[in-house]
Parts: sequence; C-alpha cells; structure tokens
Amino acid sequence: MNRRIALASIIAGSTFTFTGFCNSHGGLKPNVVIILTDDMGYGDISCYNKNQFQTTNIDQLAAEGVRLTDFYVPTPYSAPSRATLLTGRFPLRHGLVQNPAPDAGIDDPGINANEVTMGELFQGAGYHTKCIGKWHLGHKAEFFPIKHGFDEYYGILYSNDMRPVQIIENMDTVEFPVNQNLLTQKYTNKALDFIERNSDNPFFSLSGPGNAP
Repeated sequence: MNRRIALASIIAGSTFTFTGFCNSHGGLKPNVVIILTDDMGYGDISCYNKNQFQTTNIDQLAAEGVRLTDFYVPTPYSAPSRATLLTGRFPLRHGLVQNPAPDAGIDDPGINANEVTMGELFQGAGYHTKCIGKWHLGHKAEFFPIKHGFDEYYGILYSNDMRPVQIIENMDTVEFPVNQNLLTQKYTNKALDFIERNSDNPFFSLSGPGNAP
C-alpha cells in the first residue's frame, strides 16, 4: 500500500496525525487512519526536536507528507475537543463541555445521539470503521463508540488514570484489572489486525492511547 500523510499537527499538547491509505485496487475511496495522542508536547517527537527520543516511524510519516507548526482547538482538555474532532462542531453546539469521569461521579455527559460523527459519515460511504484506545465521549452504554459510527471498538472509555481501568471490546468488558504496561502493544496489534482484515476494503480508524501511564 502507498502511504500518504495529509495532516500532522500539534493540538494543545497532543499529536494528531491524519493518514490516508490507497487500497490495492487503486479504488476511489482512500483508507483513513487518525492517530490522536494525549500529553505529548511539540518537542516530544524527533521530527521537531532532534535532541529528543528518536521516533522514526512518526518521522517517516512527516517526511512523506506535511508537518504543521500551528493548530487550534476549542478547549484545552479531552472530551470537548474529541467531540469537535468527530462532529466538526463547537462544544457549545455539540453540548459536551466537560470530561466524563466515572471515579468522580460525572456519568451523564456524553456525545449526543443527534450528532453526526465522522464515523457515521464513513459508514454511510461504505467504510468499515473502528475506534481503538481512549474514547472519553461518555462511558454509559448509549455513548459507546459502536453506537456512534464505529463497527468495532477496543480500549478504555475514558482516561486511563481514571477508575475503574478496564478494557472494553465493542460492548463488553474483556480485561479487568489492566496491565497498563502492555496497553500500547495491545492497541498497536488491534490496529494492525484491523488494517490487515480490511486491506481490500475501505476503512476508517480512530486510534489513540490516551493519557500516558
């Protein structure tokens, strides 16, 4: 597959990478992967800071595509910005203006069922969709990713420094307690599996590890 990066930028301490993949049949529908990470500073990857850790795979994406040095988000915290990314609407319009937090009893905020997400748009265009990692758009059943445009989900529904830390697959808890030392490896394996299973079909994946353990 030929890889082309369309957008790489820094979002308020986060890295947002939008990567397009052309399928093996040269079809008109490019495959799309978005990688969103929390708690990563501008200089934490070596394509921006040669004296930092060597992040060769990210550097390759940047070298093959575009690097940006300015970007803006509606809020400097997780849930509202993630909802804006998926809906294209400001927080006061999509209504999610605070972070859900199960260990603080903040259970009601979640993505509105009336909002049209990027995942739903891709599904409507015939894409297979998957969300991997941190969701943080609501941890009640009605807010789960597979209710809002994703055929599959694997990850933690909120920040991994919130309790209980448990891995959800689609609608079910599949791991509790969680060894967070293995989270990045598990998320990577799930992403690669999804890409390989859909190598001949258009797919969209939203992947993000969430907060650093």
